[in-house]
Amino acid sequence: MTVATSLAGLALDDSIRLEQQGGILTLWLNRPESRNAMSLKMVTAIQQVFSQIADDVSIRAVILRGQAGHFCAGGDIKDMAGLRIEAANSGSLQPYVDFNRRFGAMIEQVDQAPQTVVVVLEGAVLGGGFGLACVSDIAISRDTAQFGLPETGLGILPAQIAPFVVKRIGLTQARRLALLGLRFDGKMAVDLGVVHQVAQDDIELEQQLTEIIQQIKRAAPLASRNTKALLHRTLNEPLEQLLDDAAQQFAQAVGGAEGQEGTMAFIQKRNPNWFD
Repeated sequence: MTVATSLAGLALDDSIRLEQQGGILTLWLNRPESRNAMSLKMVTAIQQVFSQIADDVSIRAVILRGQAGHFCAGGDIKDMAGLRIEAANSGSLQPYVDFNRRFGAMIEQVDQAPQTVVVVLEGAVLGGGFGLACVSDIAISRDTAQFGLPETGLGILPAQIAPFVVKRIGLTQARRLALLGLRFDGKMAVDLGVVHQVAQDDIELEQQLTEIIQQIKRAAPLASRNTKALLHRTLNEPLEQLLDDAAQQFAQAVGGAEGQEGTMAFIQKRNPNWFD
């Protein structure tokens, strides 16, 4: 098992665990005793990893999954208890603001990561875990996974998650899920557009993941990064300007090393040199 140079020497909290096979990095949420509930330490560790690998073209994809049969049960209640004490001592709500906004920054960082982000969803996919699912590029799920936005039932808001849920499934469905606090399984998650594929058992889930990784490897590293960035831009930029810039990127790709290698590999009926 190799370790990317960009991750060498990175000191991480044990709330996550990393595994790397070639250009595929798996980030395990590693708090099984709490169904991988997301603590501030976990948020910080995830941010550190994505910051370290942002410019590392050798890492093609990041697989996010949870230990012990659960993806993520949402925010850590113990952290919330600590924030109450901090807020009471300071006489200010700022500790809550800072904590919540930090989580939103992490979600946005994962959303904008240049690597292809794949989530493997099992067990609890609630609150913050639901938010992570909504910023993935590819989401696969067990049919028995339990999704939901339980915040309103706890007297709080899905404050940092809401924009990403709306982008994923649309406003009308997001309203229904958030306002009713509905729970639903992997099959309904496919119907809603939260996930792309659902598996009937653990063996099928691993087979789907293996197939997705093989497909990721077929995509040229730089072309994949640039395509993801272009897709993000379609939501925010004027069309004519975007298409002009996209044409320039296309020309550079065709004349670049990946474009030439991809063309030759197609003609010669072989795998391109980035497929490993």
